[in-house]
Amino acid sequence: MNTIIENTINFVKETLKDAEGGHDWFHIERVYKNAVLISKDESVDPFVVSLGALLHDIADPKFFNGDETVGPKIATKFLVEQNVAKDVITHVINIIKHISFKNSLETNGKKFTSKELEVVQDADRLDAIGAIGIARCFNYGGFKNRALYDPEVLPNLNMTKEEYKNSSAPTINHFYEKLLLLKDKMNTVTGQQIAAERHLFMELFLKQFDDEWNGIK
Repeated sequence: MNTIIENTINFVKETLKDAEGGHDWFHIERVYKNAVLISKDESVDPFVVSLGALLHDIADPKFFNGDETVGPKIATKFLVEQNVAKDVITHVINIIKHISFKNSLETNGKKFTSKELEVVQDADRLDAIGAIGIARCFNYGGFKNRALYDPEVLPNLNMTKEEYKNSSAPTINHFYEKLLLLKDKMNTVTGQQIAAERHLFMELFLKQFDDEWNGIK
């Protein structure tokens, strides 16, 4: 198993070597470390958690014209080549398919659930908040050439999955449309504890941003 994990790390590093800064190998590495940390307090299969964390963004749909099938296909091919058991592959692919925030906006269809998914999902969401979450948010906004903020464009707090995927709103709106909501969507106690501190940091940042924008200080 350790060899497979090492091979997976090398595969992900190579695959994402030219990725956008918020979705590169270092993002994967942080999620992997978060997942390992959270797993210590959960009854989960650490092998599935590790593979799920390492492969969850192997082909993020936002960089593939919204195609959500690319990641699962790449991950499946790799895991088959590594002779990973079929039930493990199925579980990891389900994690990849169901981890994202946008998929939680769907109101129909049967949802996949597992403790392993909950751990990897918490680990991924933790990397979207706090200091690193702020940095990633603005990095992606710059990558998409979005405005920092526009007081005339109000956050959409009731987005559908399609609206979320197609949004081109200013970067600050993303805090209200997603990042500030993640604290209350954590699945595990460890995730909730870490998220609370990172959430507070984002609130302080937004207060400072607003004060500076309005010339208050």
